[in-house]
Amino acid sequence: AGDMFQAVPPAEAILLKCILHDWSDEDCVKILKRCKQAIMSEGQQKAGKVIIIDMVRENQNGDEGSIETQLIFDLAMMVVVSGVERNEKEWAKLFFDSGFLNYKIHPVPGTRAVIELYP
Repeated sequence: AGDMFQAVPPAEAILLKCILHDWSDEDCVKILKRCKQAIMSEGQQKAGKVIIIDMVRENQNGDEGSIETQLIFDLAMMVVVSGVERNEKEWAKLFFDSGFLNYKIHPVPGTRAVIELYP
């Protein structure tokens, strides 16, 4: 157990599946900064990466009706946990604000995408 707002153990890769949509932009930046520290820890020969599995709102991912489903999830996140489903521009701002310079979004069937972050 641990507190991702305090520290994330050093690792070559960190997986955040359905985590960041629960949190405000400010909290996401804190989490991502801790992840960045963890993948760039001393003793590692090269920086690792952060892998995010979450929605990229308004990205169809090849499925009919996926945008409508994403918007319903966005509404549910706002009502239930004060979270948000983000579009690519909103994700990019979070990454930049957290100090990540490179990212790749890989659409997959369904409502989610796989996002790779690199320092």
